[in-house]
Amino acid sequence: MFTGIVETTGKIIEVQKSGTNISFRIQSPISTELKVDQSVSHNGVCLTVEAIADQTHTVTAIEETLNKTTLADWAPNKIVNLERCMIMNGRLDGHIVQGHIDCTAICNSIEAKNGSWLYEFRYPEHFAPLLVEKGSVAVEGVSLTAFNITPTTFNVAIIPYTFEHTAIGSIRPESRVNIEFDIIGKYVLRSRLLEQRNFTQ
Repeated sequence: MFTGIVETTGKIIEVQKSGTNISFRIQSPISTELKVDQSVSHNGVCLTVEAIADQTHTVTAIEETLNKTTLADWAPNKIVNLERCMIMNGRLDGHIVQGHIDCTAICNSIEAKNGSWLYEFRYPEHFAPLLVEKGSVAVEGVSLTAFNITPTTFNVAIIPYTFEHTAIGSIRPESRVNIEFDIIGKYVLRSRLLEQRNFTQ
């Protein structure tokens, strides 16, 4: 479990395909501090550390993960957001993030706002019930607040610190990004659907 507060960024050094899997070797300031079998969020995707060497760590994405995220597009030199799992006795600065991507979205536009940046993302309409105005959403693993929500788009505002210290700054119009909706909203929606079903039976 994560918080959506990015710890640092890493650079992809090597990409290797094996059958339907793809392995990534990533260089980062925290790679030597990781442990094999540890879960780490990579642009919002929870992946297991398989090896550590020379200030790099290696993770592998299976076919299911590749189909539902942007990982199949990753190439050497790409910068990715990294976050180790949360410590349960610490403060929850962002929101509860599982590292389980719900869908990908496309960046429609980026507007500089004299001290911040306004991003608009386009997402699949059937996920609309999982977004609420001023609610939490994880974009590339970063905990953000969604607003100006429509059935197919939403905005987020990026402050200078986030722009400079995460991979959000590398997003461009038409970039594809990983999206995870708020887990609390998912359970609330499911509870309501079950109540409606029981009421109609």
